[in-house]
Amino acid sequence: MSAQQAGASSYFIPGPSRWPVMAGAALLVTMLGASGWVNGTSWGMPLNMAGLLAVIFVLYRWFGDSIAESEGGKYSARIDVSYRWSMAWFIFSEVMFFAGFFGALFYARSITMPWLSDLDHKVLWPDFAGQWGSIGPAGTVEPFTSMGPFPIPTINTALLLLSGVTLTISHHAMRAGHRMQTAAWLFATIMLGATFMGFQVYEYMHAYSELNLKLTSGIYGSTFFMLTGFHGFHVTLGAIMLSVILYRVLKGHFTAEQHFGFEGAAWYWHFVDVVWLGLYVVVYWL
Repeated sequence: MSAQQAGASSYFIPGPSRWPVMAGAALLVTMLGASGWVNGTSWGMPLNMAGLLAVIFVLYRWFGDSIAESEGGKYSARIDVSYRWSMAWFIFSEVMFFAGFFGALFYARSITMPWLSDLDHKVLWPDFAGQWGSIGPAGTVEPFTSMGPFPIPTINTALLLLSGVTLTISHHAMRAGHRMQTAAWLFATIMLGATFMGFQVYEYMHAYSELNLKLTSGIYGSTFFMLTGFHGFHVTLGAIMLSVILYRVLKGHFTAEQHFGFEGAAWYWHFVDVVWLGLYVVVYWL
């Protein structure tokens, strides 16, 4: 919310919007393109790229409308509460999203592996040890080397933890009314996130070219790339959110008292940090 909202007492209800329908259509096109891409069709990649561009356009215009409404003084304290609850429920949905993948990893490693290597299955697969990171009992997966915690995952952990610190400093500067300090520390947070993603890309290249670890490397490869890949996507999304907030900070959209746009993006970034800590321990160490 902006400083102009102090006099807004009514609950603002926006008029009919075309953006939700357009966002749904753009996401459908994106997913259709992705499904075609992974199945080797000629139209998959261009359709996926077109869908992504459409999503970006829709979000740019949609959030632009919301920013214009906020800066126009149409949002009251009750709107602020609704936004907070909405962001909280969105983050909760993300928690459940990652819980599903962590649950799949737990089931595969702690239940399926011992089950496939017990006495009842020794007749079928006498040489299967049931150790996590194996190529499976049937021998249909190419040999690969599992990923360890050093050095890149540990460096990335330090980067994300440091980014949480710089973001907190930026928030305190915002609450103190120091706009340029807020922007400087926010920029540092974005750069740390970008560096994290650079290391993540290098790790993937190393996994594919030197470790022969791929998405097709059995259940280990599937869970590894799904967890780390989706987390990387969330880091990218969080960095984009913080970049928009940085632009708004420089434009003077926030005050020391009213800056939920900043806070919502910060909540999301701290959530991404926490997910990585769990991922770092469970995927790379255990």
